[in-house]
Amino acid sequence: MSAPESFDLPRASKNGGDGDSLSEVAKIPTILPHERVFPIQIGSELFKLSGASISSDAPSYFSQYFCCQVQNAHERGEDLSTAIRTLYIDRDPGTFHDISLHLQGYHITPRDGTHFVRLFADAQFYSLPRLISQLFDESIFISIGHREFQIPRDIFTIEPGNTPNFFSLGYAIFFSNPEDLFPGLDRDGLIRPPSIQPPCVPHRSADLFADLLHLLRGYPVDIRDETHRQALLRDCRYFNFKGLEQKLIPHHLSYNQARARDEIVLRVEDILKSGISVSLDPRPNASTTSSPAPTLGSSAPPPDAPSGWVAYARPFVDDHPADLILEIGGESTRLLHPAGPSPRAEFFRTARARVARLLEVVATKLNLPPTTQPLGLLMAAGGAGSQPPTPGHTPLSDDLVRVIIGRDAHIVLDGKTWTPPASDETADEGDAFDGSRKRRRVDTPGAGDTPDEWIVRSGQWRLRIRGSRGGKSAVECVLVAVRLDAYSCESARNASRGFLGAP
Repeated sequence: MSAPESFDLPRASKNGGDGDSLSEVAKIPTILPHERVFPIQIGSELFKLSGASISSDAPSYFSQYFCCQVQNAHERGEDLSTAIRTLYIDRDPGTFHDISLHLQGYHITPRDGTHFVRLFADAQFYSLPRLISQLFDESIFISIGHREFQIPRDIFTIEPGNTPNFFSLGYAIFFSNPEDLFPGLDRDGLIRPPSIQPPCVPHRSADLFADLLHLLRGYPVDIRDETHRQALLRDCRYFNFKGLEQKLIPHHLSYNQARARDEIVLRVEDILKSGISVSLDPRPNASTTSSPAPTLGSSAPPPDAPSGWVAYARPFVDDHPADLILEIGGESTRLLHPAGPSPRAEFFRTARARVARLLEVVATKLNLPPTTQPLGLLMAAGGAGSQPPTPGHTPLSDDLVRVIIGRDAHIVLDGKTWTPPASDETADEGDAFDGSRKRRRVDTPGAGDTPDEWIVRSGQWRLRIRGSRGGKSAVECVLVAVRLDAYSCESARNASRGFLGAP
């Protein structure tokens, strides 16, 4: 009978990173005799591992134990086959079965959160450095809403704004620092590792988190209704996915062909300070345009006053800002003298503070102080945080914010379309200074019957920056109506009510 032919294993390629790692693994140090078999009993099951397997992930508890026995046997001149004693360890044999596969050169992958923490605890108990390093690089295993999830660690870096988050901060307490595996625990005299529960978040929805993972991977998710959207946003904030949250907030991006500008519609409660900017209009060339010098008592704004529009770009999402159309709902706006020469808007409840905060940020963008209140008064009252924010505290407006209602605005009043009365004033909101000229009233049906106060259910406004004629500063911020749904009497409001339980 002929002897079997010998063959050589193919060498690992060194052209790529995988080849380098394979070549490193193939170089097993000679810590124990590679051909010798060493017995290890875990619980009720006996395992026999070669010296090569034990040396492949060393120094470890096993290598140190058997190195001492080999050294003692050599000193006493004993035969290794009889001098090596079985190592008894009272741990789970099922978990060690997977660890033995790792020592034999197989790649092991945790099946779920329970399997992961058991491998993790025993890997550090046996002091297996290569297995510990592998587990630190594994996916995140966590139970959310009593459903197991395996989350790749790089999924949070696909798009900006999603780190740090719940997992990179909370999950990292036990599973991110190999030098301090159990923070606060004294390892001296530790008989066995502490019991570790698999990470779990039982009070969040598994279905919603599955949708969030789908979005984090870059795939679209069908948002069924507003309730579904708000639930997704609530969990985004819980897990601190800030970039994903900005994608999910209600918004509408479009290009306005009539104005040749990009526009974004956002609710006032979704505005963030970091996304606000001011898009200034180009200044006319002083050599080609001339304007008469303002006379005493003139209502014209200063010729060098900046003008423009408030713009917004969603943080982490939008590449460039677009003109902001601010949506304010909840019946929190009251319009005073909407058909008069100088209409004003008054805000209530949370909208009042949000509009004030927005104007403060716009003021800082224009290099103006955020508030006009004296510093001494603020300090005596306990600081700016103790004062309720109002638009009148900013240099850009009074408490009653100036409003422009042009003929381009779409207005529904008491359930019917309302057209603003015509005037000889220009229709361009950018150049219109309401009240700077006397309006010539035209006989418009119903114009004289317009109530002096409206309650705006929902309104959309552009924010115009323009020169101010004798205001707190050289510029002011004016709300330019885009679309309004308002009522002028309680009867119109009651008409929109529904009966409880009615279809």
